[in-house]
Amino acid sequence: MQLPAAQVAVLQAANADDATSVDAIAEATDLPPETVTGAVFELEDEGLVAVAERVDETITLTDEGAEYAAGDLPEIRLYEAALEAGADDDPVSMGQVIGAAELDGNQVDIALSNYARKGYGQIDSGEITADPDADPNADAEANALSALEDDGDGDSELAADEFSTEIRDQLERRGLLELAETTTREVTLTDDGVTELMAGLETAETVGQVTPELLTGGEWEDVEFAEYNVEADAEQFEGGRVHILRQTADRVKDVLVGMGFQEMEGPHVDADFWINDSLFMPQDHPARTHWDRFALEQPTHIDELPAELVERVERAHRDGVGEDGEGYHSPWDEDFARALALRGHTTSLSTRYLSGREIGEIEPPARFFSVEKVYRNDTLDPTHLLEFFQIEGWVMAEDLSVRDLMGTFEEFYAQFGIEDIQFKPHYNPYTEPSFELFGTHPTTGELVEIGNSGIFREEMLEPLGVECDVMAWGLALERLLMLMYGFEDIRDIHGTLCDLELLRETEVTY
Repeated sequence: MQLPAAQVAVLQAANADDATSVDAIAEATDLPPETVTGAVFELEDEGLVAVAERVDETITLTDEGAEYAAGDLPEIRLYEAALEAGADDDPVSMGQVIGAAELDGNQVDIALSNYARKGYGQIDSGEITADPDADPNADAEANALSALEDDGDGDSELAADEFSTEIRDQLERRGLLELAETTTREVTLTDDGVTELMAGLETAETVGQVTPELLTGGEWEDVEFAEYNVEADAEQFEGGRVHILRQTADRVKDVLVGMGFQEMEGPHVDADFWINDSLFMPQDHPARTHWDRFALEQPTHIDELPAELVERVERAHRDGVGEDGEGYHSPWDEDFARALALRGHTTSLSTRYLSGREIGEIEPPARFFSVEKVYRNDTLDPTHLLEFFQIEGWVMAEDLSVRDLMGTFEEFYAQFGIEDIQFKPHYNPYTEPSFELFGTHPTTGELVEIGNSGIFREEMLEPLGVECDVMAWGLALERLLMLMYGFEDIRDIHGTLCDLELLRETEVTY
């Protein structure tokens, strides 16, 4: 019987009584494992060998996991620092505890994300408490990391079934371990294989690839080409791809441009004047405290603001606008308005454009939008992050009404297959009337808040020099994803705990 050289070598190395692994055959024949694998499948098709497969799962620590295994998880360090600061008795400043825990970079987000989840305490309004009954020594995730570090000869590898599925999945989501599947194939000679081996085998001269010499010399007509098994396993390579959040943001931009909108751009760091004061947001509003914003340490204030506009905005705050206007009758300080912070909403772009400071005076009718990142000192939970994307938009025209605003939302969300939008009256300092938007989560059936909107008040528009109606909104991009794909926790798609496998497999719908 004539067979290719690789198949002959495999038959001669295999055994009828004991199963031999592909790796063992590769070592015995001095052939690459992939060559042996191909030959084994071809011999199996001929009925000369039997192939048995076994899939083993192993867990290996990542570099970050090894770092925490050697030390402590960030949430444990935060808890121990909170205890030392007395947070088991009274709430303590979160910044103070973070500093004492010596957390930096991503470790801060990681600690805050897992602190309350594990029952170490609570974080609220910039303060932290510690549960005195919590026991870091009983932390299942920390213990699993320690077990991996202490295993065997220090190779940090264990069988996957040595941990509960819940702990294993959580650590994998956090990027602290890698779960690998290894397929082991073992080969045994069949009766037919033994018969052919005893009868004697001849090596067939086959060619594995077409070369220029074969083509130009005409030898390709006479040689025998090796067969290829296109069903043989191949190593999987994960290439880079655009994040689903960015893909959806691009889709949103396409929809809004198709609805006649133009895109706005502007700074992520801006003066409180553009972020809040120009919106007729009083300077003593709770949302403008240091608990709810990220202020800059250096520089702390903007150098220049348009003097005439500052004067008009201050007058609106103090005295109101129009015959019946009263203003807020509260302190207004220009130095406070000059303070720099990360923008808490992209409405700062709207005030810049409406004032004519960005692209000049805008004549109605006009439509503008942005899909940009904003930053808020929120408590982390399945629907809140410290930074997220906001879909900002506004329409300037005469005689706008709430019906125009609702119709715009219905048209926009219908482009994403969402047709059950609900509206709820709301209060904003800068819009009247105002309402929030809600959509039904496709998995849980719960109503999810997806945005805020309204008609800009005269007290905001008059100082900016706008003399007609403007309807505006701020929608959450991440919550649009929740309604589109059924995500229940936006941390699965955004941030340090995101699920990479989920991001690779999810396709943007059009």
